[in-house]
Amino acid sequence: MTTIVLSAGGTGGHLFPAQALAAELARRGRTIVLMTDRRGRNYGAAFSGAAVETVPSASPSNTNAIGRLLWPLRVLAGVFAGVRKLTRLKPAVVIGFGGYPSLPVMLAASFAGLPTVIHEQNAVLGRVNRLVANRMRAVAASFPLQRFAPTNSNRVRYTGNPVRTEAIALARAPYEGPAANGPIRVLVFGGSQGARALSEIVPAALAMLPPDVRARLEIVQQSRPEDILSVEADYLEAGIQAKVAEFFNDLPRCMAAAHLVIARSGASTVSELAVIGRPAILIPYPFATDDHQTANASVLANAGAAWLIPQRDLTADRLSALLAKLFANPEELAKRSEAAASLGKPDAAQRLADLVDEIGGAA
Repeated sequence: MTTIVLSAGGTGGHLFPAQALAAELARRGRTIVLMTDRRGRNYGAAFSGAAVETVPSASPSNTNAIGRLLWPLRVLAGVFAGVRKLTRLKPAVVIGFGGYPSLPVMLAASFAGLPTVIHEQNAVLGRVNRLVANRMRAVAASFPLQRFAPTNSNRVRYTGNPVRTEAIALARAPYEGPAANGPIRVLVFGGSQGARALSEIVPAALAMLPPDVRARLEIVQQSRPEDILSVEADYLEAGIQAKVAEFFNDLPRCMAAAHLVIARSGASTVSELAVIGRPAILIPYPFATDDHQTANASVLANAGAAWLIPQRDLTADRLSALLAKLFANPEELAKRSEAAASLGKPDAAQRLADLVDEIGGAA
């Protein structure tokens, strides 16, 4: 049975696509091995049926000065361990999803002469992926790469970014703009940790709308725990119906039900907006590594699927003026929804699995 080795860092942005690919490859009868650092044993439950192998690794940014000096040695130790384990496993392909735990694994696979693929979730190649990109057989990209693309552009394949099954089930769900005098549903969220800027500015912007518009609003907003009471109070004072919570476990459904989404622009968010096909106002997280959220947002904005507002330019006045214009022109929202859906790749996991099989020479 063909063995495929996957390697990913510990964040959701790296793990979600890896999980989706693992599930698809398992359906095709492949044996899956997850190779990562010692934290990887905590990921085993997320990769049903996969074996877990660990190698030494560390992030240079999460250690003290001595740790940073020793970081190359730790990576080297991981490479040696990775070569030994890969030689034993004899995988058809090794695929990395970024994050420092994947660095020694992908270097080891390259040194061992194994077929290799990396997957990039963002529109900017991540730090680890860019270190190894030119050594890989293929680079699977979610979006057109705006910076740090590999020297040989022929290696880049646009597979899309695998998203949650809940989002795939809602792929290209029909969009109906706000009806005259009907409800206007707005979803607001700022990534897994929420966003203070959205908690402060969005309620203030909505409160500036005329009373007849505010009466039609139905807001679903994710907020940090410490912001929930103040956000609820702001909406109550403005006479706006709102549901505010720290977490929504049915976020794709909330996205599909919304007439407009206001959000950050992480890779998963942008990918799910495109798969489901919903117009959005995107406010990139300004401190994201290499400003990758701005690059992600620009993919949708340049395609006429979203509005991009840098956080430094985000004010309640500006946002309120834009919202008033959009709510008065539902046909513009519908046009953006159609543009978003045209970018979506609900079959990204299958596309990525096809690429893995191609690189590995599988039938």
